[in-house]
Amino acid sequence: MTNDKERYQKKMQRRKEVQKQRLAERDREKGLIIVHTGNGKGKTTAALGMVMRSLGHGYKVAIVQFIKGAWEPAEKAVLSKWEGQLVFYAMGEGFTWETQDRERDMQKAIAAWAKGLEYICNPDYKLVLLDEINVALKLGYLDVARVLTGLEEKPVDSHVILTGRGAPAELIDIADLVTEMTLIKHPFRDQGVKAQPGIEF
Repeated sequence: MTNDKERYQKKMQRRKEVQKQRLAERDREKGLIIVHTGNGKGKTTAALGMVMRSLGHGYKVAIVQFIKGAWEPAEKAVLSKWEGQLVFYAMGEGFTWETQDRERDMQKAIAAWAKGLEYICNPDYKLVLLDEINVALKLGYLDVARVLTGLEEKPVDSHVILTGRGAPAELIDIADLVTEMTLIKHPFRDQGVKAQPGIEF
């Protein structure tokens, strides 16, 4: 028993030393381009976790939602309590199968991108969340090259998060942090369970 305890302590000591060395070697700071994509649930939710952290540090944050906007998302109600520190724009008109007007959807996406770029270029904002922009890119509502050029205007110490399934390869290539949410099971698809408040919206 004592030998097991000693082996464990030695193992943890070695791990601690390795971790300490890794931390010492990583002394750079930079603003990140972060992509959350994939067919799994949780892309926006993970991004909102980063929004909450940024707000907790006292940073100014901007959220621009693409596609969404036909309803008032619950997160908007909660985040409205940070008035003066956070701006929130839901600039779409809902799912594309609901709107059924490609030209109007494109106009809305272009307007949302213009609003997002305004905050990306503003050094007062530490974090900008472009929610569901990847869907707008995938559907061709926005030009990928135009978005990549806009991201180059980002101040060196600010962060931009781009969410939504179908992130283009060009965006993934330039991003600093990319997470793909993988769908394994979903109650809507697998059990016929409808979208529920507090979980989906």
